[in-house]
Amino acid sequence: MKKKKMTAKARKEAVTGLLFITPTIIGLLILNYYPIFETVYQSLCRTGDFGIGNTFIGLENFVRLFQDKEVFRTLWNSVKYAALSLPLTIAISLVLAVLLNRKMHMRGLYRTIFFLPMVCAPAAVAMVWKWMFNQDYGLLNHIFHAKINWVTDPKIALIAIVIVGVWSSIGNNMILLLGGLQDIPRDYYEAASVDGSSGVHCFLHITIPLLSPMLFFIIQTGIMGALQLFDLPFMIMDESSRAWPSVKTITYLFYEYAFVKSERGYGAAIIMFLICIISILTYLLQKSEAKWVHYD
Repeated sequence: MKKKKMTAKARKEAVTGLLFITPTIIGLLILNYYPIFETVYQSLCRTGDFGIGNTFIGLENFVRLFQDKEVFRTLWNSVKYAALSLPLTIAISLVLAVLLNRKMHMRGLYRTIFFLPMVCAPAAVAMVWKWMFNQDYGLLNHIFHAKINWVTDPKIALIAIVIVGVWSSIGNNMILLLGGLQDIPRDYYEAASVDGSSGVHCFLHITIPLLSPMLFFIIQTGIMGALQLFDLPFMIMDESSRAWPSVKTITYLFYEYAFVKSERGYGAAIIMFLICIISILTYLLQKSEAKWVHYD
């Protein structure tokens, strides 16, 4: 079967469309794809000053990485943050979404209030919480009538970071889950009510299964975001604090080597290692999707 030749009008439209998307394509190539290949290349090099004079050394950076205890300690900090913050964020967001999906007075205002942290600048959020955590005149210690060393005690410093992370993420996840709840047909609940099902039974056997696609999306993006945590510890904590090693993340370690110590090759190897871990977790999560995510 012969392919139809494009008419002059169709060819002109195609060229016009290509011209319109050319700036986007160029931007993607320069700002997204080139840095990926450059990072991979630099991870195999000993980089010179300002990225000039790179020396190819093969897998030496990765051999050094697997012998570096600090890499695995900071990775463990990132994993602990993800394990603590993600379940809390999902649970609180789900409860709020269910409550704010009901008819109530000033429902729109409550939704706006809970979503506000999401639109605040991370630097502003960190500065406000840093003041609230202050052990001498912070708001939290004033409320609890205690003198808790929120950001200087190694045992609870990570908890302080988790609190801020959860507070910042609740609004976005709540809106996503709220959208998912509003897509669930009321017929399911009415049929369950006729059968005598309780509210808890409906929540577990109707709401959760039908929300599973949205929950899957939140878990997947949440894991990626948590393992890439950088800004909160960097802005809330003091690097001279004795609690700093307990909250220092692997992304900060990358920043330290790449931009402070100017060892961009080793920094690139660290970030490639993190990308591999996130890719493996994403693959395992995708494989589990068919077992618990319901699309109908």
